[in-house]
Amino acid sequence: MAGATVTSVLQRLDDPDARRLVGNAAALAERLDIPGGRPSYPVDAALAELLPGGGLRQGSVVAVRGSTALLLALLAAATAQGTWAAVVGVGDLGVLAAAEAGVAVHRLALVPEPGDPAPVVAALLEGMGLVAVADVGRLPAGAQRSLTARARQRGAVLLPLGRWPGADVELECRTEAWHGAQDSHGRLRSRDVVVRVTGRGAAARPRSARLLLPGPDGRVTAAPVAPAIRAVV
Repeated sequence: MAGATVTSVLQRLDDPDARRLVGNAAALAERLDIPGGRPSYPVDAALAELLPGGGLRQGSVVAVRGSTALLLALLAAATAQGTWAAVVGVGDLGVLAAAEAGVAVHRLALVPEPGDPAPVVAALLEGMGLVAVADVGRLPAGAQRSLTARARQRGAVLLPLGRWPGADVELECRTEAWHGAQDSHGRLRSRDVVVRVTGRGAAARPRSARLLLPGPDGRVTAAPVAPAIRAVV
């Protein structure tokens, strides 16, 4: 069936017996609608619930908006399990901050001042599993399309810090509150954020979640659920 996706094919299976054989169509589609049939790079549990397939799909473009901390959280689990990552064009990104977020910094390449970022990112996509790039507004549309194609061909994940036409997934982070300082004294220990996820294909249905980014230990974690308030009558 030329041009059909796994999602569209499964959704046409109206026979009850067929549905029992394939299970839930949407859940199966999330596992199979992967560029080139490739698996995903892992992410921390709090982010896995937001991402199609529970991770960063190889050969995809995942745009990150509003937070460098969110980018580091996305890199943490994969680098800890052996994947190499690179961050291009983020001049104030420190190794200590990356380590506190859980990134395996001995597998992290930083290119703070790349000049023209397009050829640098293209070269990194040849050998790195995860490649993030800032200042995406500097990249012409043709360069963006070329980098998208390179990521898909090589099975890498391209993570633009900003809007990216045709991104498979876009994560937007909004700060709600900081916690830790009392009476203007002490250290801020955690940040309450809302992360909203949109995209194409399996990510077409918007999702959002409240997270601690960072959490008390520096890693991303689910925000505690506020207790319900019952009215007294």
